[in-house]
Amino acid sequence: MLSLPLRASAPGAPLRLLALGAHADDVEIGAGGTLLCLAQSHDLDALIVVLSADDRRAAEARASAAAFLTGCKVTVETHDLADGRFPAEWNSAKEILEAVSSAFSPDVVLGPSRSDAHQDHRVLADLIPTVFRDHLVLGYEIPKWDGDLGQPAVYVPISEEVLERKVKLLWEHFASQRDREWFDEEAFRGLARLRGIECRTRFAEAFRCGKLALSL
Repeated sequence: MLSLPLRASAPGAPLRLLALGAHADDVEIGAGGTLLCLAQSHDLDALIVVLSADDRRAAEARASAAAFLTGCKVTVETHDLADGRFPAEWNSAKEILEAVSSAFSPDVVLGPSRSDAHQDHRVLADLIPTVFRDHLVLGYEIPKWDGDLGQPAVYVPISEEVLERKVKLLWEHFASQRDREWFDEEAFRGLARLRGIECRTRFAEAFRCGKLALSL
């Protein structure tokens, strides 16, 4: 398995990260370990955009971003699209992404996978490459009832310490989700262990990538 470093497009500049979520906890569930690793290893300029969040969920998103990206420059932008109704919110979602792209040029974009079965996640995933055509886009995965995880191609190894920190922060910052049957510490740890097996490490997060151009 080939390992490729992630770096800023301009030498000496911070790595510009855009993380997109349909809901307030999506980014952290799918890529929380990756966020923690990036905060440790890079000078980071991050923008997190959540498309569906009421006041409580928006507060959760802001507090979580500060905890996962401690010491980094991070901005959180939230919107109020109807939860569970993104197919009907297609135009509004597209306009939000276009506004983001005009104001922020990322080196890497994290968003839901296009194979995600949740209607909100899938609409966002389908829109991302229509707006961010010349960027590295990595699609994170979220375990759920639908059984849509599939076979990823990109892995970020994470340490046990990072995994435990991710799980702790998820439980701490998303109190609104604690009564959901899928919001389960064992599920998050189990998926990380399985993805670790697939890339010959102990734990990992996995992503899908539609297109990637190599600079030789």
